[in-house]
Amino acid sequence: MAAMAQTRIGTRLVPADAAGIHEAARLLRAGGLVALPTETVYGLACDATDPRAVARLYAAKGRPSFNPLIAHVPDLAAARRIGVFSAEAEALAARFWPGPLTLVVPAREGAVCDLARAGLSTLAIRVPAHPVARAVLEAAGRPIAAPSANRSGHVSPTSADHVMADLDGLIELVLDAGASAVGIESTILDCSGERTILLRPGGLARGPIEAALGHVLARRTTHKGAAGEAPIAPGMLASHYAPSVPVRLDAAEVRPGEALLGFAGARPAGSEAAVAVLDLSPTGDLVEAAANLFAHLRALDAPGVTGIAVAPIPHEGLGEAIRDRLNRAAAPR
Repeated sequence: MAAMAQTRIGTRLVPADAAGIHEAARLLRAGGLVALPTETVYGLACDATDPRAVARLYAAKGRPSFNPLIAHVPDLAAARRIGVFSAEAEALAARFWPGPLTLVVPAREGAVCDLARAGLSTLAIRVPAHPVARAVLEAAGRPIAAPSANRSGHVSPTSADHVMADLDGLIELVLDAGASAVGIESTILDCSGERTILLRPGGLARGPIEAALGHVLARRTTHKGAAGEAPIAPGMLASHYAPSVPVRLDAAEVRPGEALLGFAGARPAGSEAAVAVLDLSPTGDLVEAAANLFAHLRALDAPGVTGIAVAPIPHEGLGEAIRDRLNRAAAPR
């Protein structure tokens, strides 16, 4: 899409109380952009049925228009009005919604604008668990697109301050409800075909999903369209969630000028000379590590740091999602 001129506007930072929720819903119905707290990360919300609002959202994020958006709704009944649910999709929604799970299903005609779906016949849908997000969705009365509230490719925001650092002057309102509890984005499953496929690991680990389905999840990363590879769901670009400095995974040593992102107290060789050290979870708790991931990456992406060395992270449980985000942060740009 062509770049839109971005006039600077006054961004208001307000508490996520009844008045703030009412104002957020009013702005969304009027085509405005609002940053909302969710249990995963803060989302940049707009009316998913309004192509002009969606175009403003893409421009504010600097987001490629081929990258589709997740439609957020308050409950399963609202989700059924915009998507067609298979038996497996119904079972997953009943088991894990509200929560950090996004389901890609065939879109109903006219459910959201084409731009929000990036022209695809499918639609990614989520019912968030955060009470403020759900209250805004109820009050807005329409599906709300809400990718992470940061500039595209940057580290995702887990606090209102993170949102303001990226989007101040580009959106109308930020609802401040404190830190996000989960700290990484939702797990995305493709339920549009005969078999459910994992597109993006996230805040809901693979194990409970496979237990609910009764089969192992396959993994798919991209969809090839006529113009080459394009993602069929959000957060699937190879380079994403990236600090401004290089990121090295499974680091056995800390090099001069690097900061260390540790885990479980691990201190690789050279860590005593690290520019800065933060530990995702000194006790090795993957839930705590996920909640801290983006905030720690932002904190280490500071003046004087030439790179971020990351200690080894386990592959199991939420470690899969943490490593996915770190791999994308470390990808060539």
